[in-house]
Amino acid sequence: KPVAVSGSEKPYKCNECSYSCKLSATLKIHMFTHSFEKPYECDVCDYKCKRSGSLSRHMRIHTGDKPFKCSECNYSSVTAGYLKIHLRSHTGEKPYKCRDCNYSSGFLGGLKRHKLTHSSDKPYKCSECNYSCKIARDLQWHLRIHTGEKPYKCRECNYCCKQSGRLIIHMRLHTGEKPFKCVECNYSSSRPDDLKKHIKIHTGEKPFKCSECNYSCTQSRYLIKHMRLHTGEKPFEFVECKFSSLTSNKVKIQESE
Repeated sequence: KPVAVSGSEKPYKCNECSYSCKLSATLKIHMFTHSFEKPYECDVCDYKCKRSGSLSRHMRIHTGDKPFKCSECNYSSVTAGYLKIHLRSHTGEKPYKCRDCNYSSGFLGGLKRHKLTHSSDKPYKCSECNYSCKIARDLQWHLRIHTGEKPYKCRECNYCCKQSGRLIIHMRLHTGEKPFKCVECNYSSSRPDDLKKHIKIHTGEKPFKCSECNYSCTQSRYLIKHMRLHTGEKPFEFVECKFSSLTSNKVKIQESE
């Protein structure tokens, strides 16, 4: 039975690095980090790891156990680390900052993807068309345009999609979850993009400007509708007569009469 050493003394030292500890058992666990040995194996899949704790966390993928729960919404996760990352969507914390510009992210992966925007290199190329990208995952998503694959399926309805992030957003239609909240009023939304659009109501920002007149607006779709006043385009037609309109709403009214 290992005996703890009193005080700050750490007599058990690693011969591979400067690590030291009080217990021989702790040193034994540490030594796994220097070897390729992975003695802990999952009996459901081919996952292997160096520590028993890692295997315990992995097994939650198979059991569905998510003991770490968010106090702000109904999100739960298999590890405390994932919950900590999720909480940033509520607090707005963005600890990962770009050294080349003022970009910051709540996720390390988000910062890694952003850093690629400072490089013009696009090593991942599609074999079906001339598409190329900086991230392997983006190419994987793109290839689904050619294959038609939609592997992410909703358990509540027949919705399916190409990206897991879109399924997460879709599921909020069923759960009613609206984690993105406005700090100026009681508005909340299920999607971060909707919150960004809403905030412009408070800031007065109207970044979309007409090139023909002094009209400006908060959303690109409003500018598209406005431009039809200049072009004369009327894309929405009523099939029973020659009536056409700038917007779909007027066609719906005509159909109901």
